[in-house]
Amino acid sequence: MRSTRPAGRHVRAAWLWIAPAVAVLLALSIYPLLFSVEVSLRTPSGYGLGNFARLARDRFFLVSLGQTLIYTTAALAAEFTLGLSLALLVNREFRGRGLLRSILLIPMLLPPVVVAVVWRLILNPEFGVLNGTLRSLGFNTSALTWTGAETTAMLSVILVDIWEWTPFLFLLLLAGLQGLPVEPFEAALVDGASRWQTLRRLTLPMLRPVIAIAVLLRLMDLLRVFDQIFILTQGGPGFATETVTLYIYRTAFRYWNFGYAAAMSFVLLAATTVIARGFLRLLKEQPA
Repeated sequence: MRSTRPAGRHVRAAWLWIAPAVAVLLALSIYPLLFSVEVSLRTPSGYGLGNFARLARDRFFLVSLGQTLIYTTAALAAEFTLGLSLALLVNREFRGRGLLRSILLIPMLLPPVVVAVVWRLILNPEFGVLNGTLRSLGFNTSALTWTGAETTAMLSVILVDIWEWTPFLFLLLLAGLQGLPVEPFEAALVDGASRWQTLRRLTLPMLRPVIAIAVLLRLMDLLRVFDQIFILTQGGPGFATETVTLYIYRTAFRYWNFGYAAAMSFVLLAATTVIARGFLRLLKEQPA
């Protein structure tokens, strides 16, 4: 009968090798997750689901959730449209294509905090570059306060996000386009298909896996946006740009209600999971 001692020795050696990684995972992921679950169940009267029940009655939470969805939908739609258009443009052979590709990637390479600070200066109504340029062109900018007005604050933070993260979708979609086989496009050209027909019937269906990954990554990032809006508006003016993450931060670190903030975090996690799964299912069910 064959001895099992060498196999057992290999198993023990394997566990010794992965033990540090398991310990780090438990310390940095599993334990904080379990601890946050315990915190979310804390209420003044003990433990229970009171924090979660309170969310349905919290008008500020519901408004911040709606504004998060508006921010995510508008930014994602614009970034995908611009990213795909730029990817289709750069995918062609023309002079200076490498330089254009490098320039388009610059916003994504900058830290979000730096981008927010720079754009806060650009959008300043008094000495900002944007209003200064408009004034030099003869426009009256006295009413253009951008991040200081409820009517333009959300638009301003969305435009900043579009400027910074369109290159991310552009880069992923360009990589997907350059990985597509050439033969189907040559056959479509021989058959006399137009550019729109080629895009609709060949490019987009073949690019669907890349589109799914790119959009899903950006969707999850948009739903938990914090630093950019915090620096630009801090959720203001009033409550105009308050997202769920900003409301969680304010609840935890200004009002010191960590239990309620943890409950909101889990609701945001659940909403992100549901939206992401729904998006993937919708994309999977669409005919090629």
